[in-house]
Amino acid sequence: MEKLFIGRIIASEDYSIAEVIELNLTGKTALVAGASRGIGLAIAQQIADEGAHTILASRSMANLEKHAHELRQKGLSAEARAIDMADPKAIIEFAETLPDIDILINVAGTNVRKPIGDYTAEEYDRIMQTNLHGIFTLTQKVGPKMVARGKGGKIIMIGSLMSLLGLPYLTIYAMTKSALAGLTRVLAAEWGPNNIQVNCIAPGFIVTDLNRDMWQRPEMREWLKGVQSAADTGTPEDVAPLAVFLSGSGSNFITGQTIAVDGGYTTTARWPFEPQS
Repeated sequence: MEKLFIGRIIASEDYSIAEVIELNLTGKTALVAGASRGIGLAIAQQIADEGAHTILASRSMANLEKHAHELRQKGLSAEARAIDMADPKAIIEFAETLPDIDILINVAGTNVRKPIGDYTAEEYDRIMQTNLHGIFTLTQKVGPKMVARGKGGKIIMIGSLMSLLGLPYLTIYAMTKSALAGLTRVLAAEWGPNNIQVNCIAPGFIVTDLNRDMWQRPEMREWLKGVQSAADTGTPEDVAPLAVFLSGSGSNFITGQTIAVDGGYTTTARWPFEPQS
């Protein structure tokens, strides 16, 4: 029986799902910056599952070591490395110790929700450094090495709905995530001739440690029912498969895109109207 996938016909049943949609990352080395929990951890786990040697990086070495050990116990290839995305000097030193990287996934981020007039200078600097400046610095050090190797590569930014639209009380966070979408487009153009694809994932309402308390409020759950086709929030495991796909050869003709994984929030809404029979 023939199978159609990503513009190609496979005339066989002897293929795994991963092989059919070209997810296999065996022989690749992936760096996931911000991999100690949430979306970053889910991505690192699924990237490792597809065969990549996966470097889990963040400040939380205890968590990283635990998760990397669990992956190795499954027979996968993983290691933990410390990086502080709020420390430019530490990022540069970290990048100098890296092996050749085929896949860079920038997940690290933080947030504070409040009216614009209530932000402190310290909060502004910390959010900007972690969410944007640190990611810029790491990408600036890793990307040119991909170019110099001449073997292509994949760079994936984890943006946000704020990469695409606006919601209140997220001023600084929205500034950083909007900038990541712009950085994605420019680097896709700059490094495209070197066979490096750069894309941005914009997760919707995905419950993580950064927003768990907010989504426990009944009024938030009730509001969500009307604003998107999916009736509930998502999980980090809902985001990770797209990162895996964008890391593989099946995405070679996709670049410069900001792709929402949002249960339809940016494209759909629901109302109580039902047609009369």
